[in-house]
Amino acid sequence: MTGRRVVIAGMGDVGVLTAIKLAKHADVVGISAKPGLVSGQELGWRLARPDDWARHNWIPFGRFRGLDRVRTVHGTITGLDTDARTVAVAHPDGTQADVPYDTLVIATGVTNGFWRQPTFQTAAQVGDGLRDPHEKLSAARSVIVVGGGAAAVSSAAQIAAVWPDKRVELYFPGDRALVGHHPRTWEKISRRLADAGVVLRPNHRAELEPGFTGDTLTADPVRWSTGQDPATADAVLWAIGRVRPNTDWLPADMLDDGGFVRVTPELRVPGHPEIFAVGDVAATDPLRSSARNRADGLVARNVRAAFDGKPLKKYRAPTRRWGSVLGIQPDGLEVFTPNGGAFRFPVWTFERVLMPWIVRWGIYRGVRPER
Repeated sequence: MTGRRVVIAGMGDVGVLTAIKLAKHADVVGISAKPGLVSGQELGWRLARPDDWARHNWIPFGRFRGLDRVRTVHGTITGLDTDARTVAVAHPDGTQADVPYDTLVIATGVTNGFWRQPTFQTAAQVGDGLRDPHEKLSAARSVIVVGGGAAAVSSAAQIAAVWPDKRVELYFPGDRALVGHHPRTWEKISRRLADAGVVLRPNHRAELEPGFTGDTLTADPVRWSTGQDPATADAVLWAIGRVRPNTDWLPADMLDDGGFVRVTPELRVPGHPEIFAVGDVAATDPLRSSARNRADGLVARNVRAAFDGKPLKKYRAPTRRWGSVLGIQPDGLEVFTPNGGAFRFPVWTFERVLMPWIVRWGIYRGVRPER
C-alpha cells in the first residue's frame, strides 16, 4: 500500500483513531478545523471540571505517537470533487487548497450544542470554549438541564456533584430518560441522580422556536408543549439531541434525507468505492452507532482490504446504547452493558490504569506528556 494517499476528513475521536490505524500502511493526511483532538465525549465532565476533562480529551495532534507519520491540515473543508478526487480546504488566511486522495474517509461528525461545532479554532479559542460555559454555570445558583440523552443526564449529575449547593433539575420528554439504553440502566442512573440531589422532571417536552438548536446557555423561562407551567433558572443547558451532520461540503447524492452520509454495511459510500464514512456522520443505523463501537478499526481494515483487492467486512450495529453514562465520579467510573448490567472501575484505577495504559497506550498507541 505504500504510496497510496488516504485522506481523513475530520479528526475527532473516530478520525484520529482511523488515522492511527492506517498510518503505517498508507500516506495519510488528516484534515481538521481544530489544532488537535477536541473530543465530543463526556459533556458533563467538560462543563463541571474543564481542566480535568482537557487533560484527557483536548490533545494536540503532535502528542499522539501514532500520528507521527500523518500530515495534518488545519482548515475547514468546503467541497469535494469526486472526479478529480480532491477535497477543498479553506485556511484562515483566506487561501484555499485542494488535497488529493486515492481513498477518502469521511469522519466529520455532527454539530451538537455549543460543545460540538465544526468552526475553525485556534488552541486559545478551544480553551475559551471550555472556560466560558463553566464560568457561567459556576456563577448560577440554579440550573435546568433539558434533554433525555446521556449528554443531559451526565451534565446534571456532574454539575450537582461539583456544586452541591445549586438547585439542578433535569427535564426530559418521556417517562424515563436514556430511552436508547436498557431500562435497567435508567433505573440505576435515576437513583444515582436522586442521591446527588438532582430533581427529575419527566414528561416535559420543551416548546422550541423554529430553528432553535440550543447552541448556547440561556436564562429565559423554559416553556413546555406538554402543558406544564414555565420553569426558570439562572442557567439553562440544552442537550436536546438536535444534531446536524457536518456534510454541507458533500454532494447531495451521497446523503440521506437527514443529511447523513449513506453507507453500505462495509461503510462504503454507494457509487463511490473509494470513499468510506464512519462515526456520527455515517447513516449506519438509527443510533448511528459506529461512533461508539470501535468501527474505526473496521473502516481502517476495509480501506486496506480495498487496496489489496480483498473482501471487506460488514459493520454490525448493536440494538442498544452502552458505555459510561455519568462519566468519572468520586467513587469511580461505572460502565453499563447493552443488557443493563454494570461494572465499575474504582476511582484509583482511572488515573493509574484506565487512562494511561488502556486508553493512551492501548487505544491511542502512545500519547506524549504535556510540555
